[in-house]
Amino acid sequence: MRRQIAWLVVATTATVVVCFVIPLCLLVKAMAEDRAKAAADQEARNVAILVAGLSGDDRLPSLITDLDARNTPQTMVRGPDGTWLTGNSDSLDAAMTAEVDKAASGIGRTYVDEHGLRVLLPIVMGEGTAVVRTSVPLAEVREGVGRAWLSIVGVGLALLALALALATWLGRRVSQPLLRVAAVAHELSAGDLTARAEIAGPEETEELARALNGLAERTEELLAAERAAVADLSHRLRTPVTALRLDAESVTEPDLAVRLQEHIGNLQRTIDAVVREARRPVRTDLAASCDAASVVRGRVRYWSPLAEDQGRRMLVDVPRLEFLVPVTADDLADTVDVLIDNVFAHTPEGIGFRVSLQPARSGEEPIATGVTLIIEDDGPGIVETRPRLRTGSTGLGLDIARRTANGCGGSLEIGPTGRVGSNGIGTRVQLNLPLIARL
Repeated sequence: MRRQIAWLVVATTATVVVCFVIPLCLLVKAMAEDRAKAAADQEARNVAILVAGLSGDDRLPSLITDLDARNTPQTMVRGPDGTWLTGNSDSLDAAMTAEVDKAASGIGRTYVDEHGLRVLLPIVMGEGTAVVRTSVPLAEVREGVGRAWLSIVGVGLALLALALALATWLGRRVSQPLLRVAAVAHELSAGDLTARAEIAGPEETEELARALNGLAERTEELLAAERAAVADLSHRLRTPVTALRLDAESVTEPDLAVRLQEHIGNLQRTIDAVVREARRPVRTDLAASCDAASVVRGRVRYWSPLAEDQGRRMLVDVPRLEFLVPVTADDLADTVDVLIDNVFAHTPEGIGFRVSLQPARSGEEPIATGVTLIIEDDGPGIVETRPRLRTGSTGLGLDIARRTANGCGGSLEIGPTGRVGSNGIGTRVQLNLPLIARL
């Protein structure tokens, strides 16, 4: 915006300055020519008075020479008989001689060309027509014009510089409040919902700051209300689930009791996921970042004792590198927990699984643009009719993982491993996350 304002002001000022400088330069030039012409014409008339009054007087040539010496114009006089009373006729070329002959016919003229300025004034007398020729060299005609032009151009450039300084100041005065409002918007997008814009600047900027502050307050209120409502709902569900579990334990039929306990376990995990989602801090709904490798290594260490207790072989392939992804550490940890818990909940004890984290590249790019988390197990595999779910799964945990991935521009892929083993074809869950570009 500042640059556009500056260019607009400079372009407008330049147009005005050019429209002012060019005519003024031409006026200065015309005034210099008029000044030289007036001086030459005046001297020609003075000499004409002498010639007309002292015709035939021997003193006339000396008087004309004395009068000519007083002023800049150079004067020559040709008598009625064609002889030159003063001046050197050899300095005249054919064109200048023709001008004198034309003036001798009674036609006075003023000439301005590359040879300078010339005034020819005819004097009609009884014995014929005499001609007074007054000339000014071109250098003297244009004397002072160059300096005047430089002064005018200098004033024009000074006006342009002043306009540029004024435009820069004006642009900064307009843009600085907008930049401060933009900085607050970036703070809000980074998760700081307490950031507020300063009400300052032009009227439009103040209105924008008020609107942004109102939006931030409303967002904070809505997020807090949503968290409170979901958390309250999830806590209300815990009591009936606990009562249902107690009633299921009193069922005497073994098969029915096992099925009920399995269904109640799935329901309990679903409620736990809802509670965990409800308790997430408000700021995690906004932009954040974490080291994916560090988070995955931490969650693997957390699940290792349980895997060892159940006799599960857990293979881990997480490089000692930093993979910065646009997800908070808590959200990514919850997602990893959901995916690993999915293995423990839906495969028999003793079934092994693998956890790997690898960089992902797009096309022929030499630098990784994303990271891929893959969790594979050797279990019975997914349900054919609903590829997203396993037997007894509600799919809520996977929905949370998918929402986390989609929220930062990633994706979640679920399918068979492609390896047929003694326990089935297995399940492969792949979480794709983009990397944050380093500046």
